[in-house]
Amino acid sequence: MEQTNASSLPGFILLGFSSHPELRHLLFPLFLTMYTLTLLGNSLMVLLARTDPRLRCAPMYILLGHLSIVDVAFSSTTVPRALLDLLWGNGAVSYVGCLAQTYFFVAFGITDSFLLACMAFDRYVAVCHPLRYATVMGPSCCLGLVAGSWAMSHLHSLLHVGLLARLSFCASREIPHYFCDVQPLLRLACSSTRVNELVAFTESSLIVMGPFLFILGSYIFILTAVLRLPSGEGRRKAMSTCGSHLAVVALFYGTVIAVYIRPASSYSADQGRVVTVVYTALTPMLNPLIYSLRNQEVAGALHRALDKLQAPGR
Repeated sequence: MEQTNASSLPGFILLGFSSHPELRHLLFPLFLTMYTLTLLGNSLMVLLARTDPRLRCAPMYILLGHLSIVDVAFSSTTVPRALLDLLWGNGAVSYVGCLAQTYFFVAFGITDSFLLACMAFDRYVAVCHPLRYATVMGPSCCLGLVAGSWAMSHLHSLLHVGLLARLSFCASREIPHYFCDVQPLLRLACSSTRVNELVAFTESSLIVMGPFLFILGSYIFILTAVLRLPSGEGRRKAMSTCGSHLAVVALFYGTVIAVYIRPASSYSADQGRVVTVVYTALTPMLNPLIYSLRNQEVAGALHRALDKLQAPGR
């Protein structure tokens, strides 16, 4: 096949959902609704975490505020572009634009993963070592966890995009996806992708499975500690906070593992599109809802905020 050097490559064509044109009129309002709810829900979560006197100094909700910011950024990396393509049917994207989208998609996705692990650590210390909680989860530790999550995720993304930039791509520029991602781009390469696939599979396994196993281990200790609590009210309060976090973890990691923890040779475009919709559009939309419904402290903060809004009219 004809090869095109990266420096002279004019760009790519995102096929998106063009194989199912009959779904375009259904998908556009669906994506638009999910994205709007994502912006509203996560903005509200950030506002509560920053302004409510009971939440703004609590490490768990500082982390939750950052998770909400990342969810908005993560969804904004892919959904607005998908909306434009569904509306106008033009999937053209420049080479630099494609790599930039890949960079931010990977970076925000990994930041999400790290922050979920940080939140599990926070819950572990709070439940298993309550007397040491204020010391361990002080401002410096919380800031370090957040900064480390952002820094490590961008380094990880830089590695993948750097390896993609060294590839030569075939004349066929059609990407069977609605955004630029590592796996679809590897399938368009004419040069050897062995190094890319090895790094992608090995490092992604560590980056994704590492935090996931850490979260799993943390909750084994948490569950053991909760079952030992003498008070039923204490158990309910602990599981209220932990239950919402576990629901978010299951939704996020279940879809991510299904897509990325496997060799590129087994990648399926149709399956990839469907599953990625879940964690790029659905999960960021559902996260604020899960936390507000299942977490008593967030629900209480929301009620206090609504009471303040209604107070002047009383």
